[in-house]
Amino acid sequence: MLAAIIFVATSGCTWNQLPPGFGLSGVTAFRRFTVWTEARVWAKLHRLVLD
Repeated sequence: MLAAIIFVATSGCTWNQLPPGFGLSGVTAFRRFTVWTEARVWAKLHRLVLD
């Protein structure tokens, strides 16, 4: 899941262009990205990486 989100963020592809090798649809990846964003997961991860 995280790899798929990072792939979309770094490759410039759209969620719907997510290659099937990730094992999930672009819709599922986007939904999880949205849930994680609302839960501030990215901010928490950023803090952990900086510590």
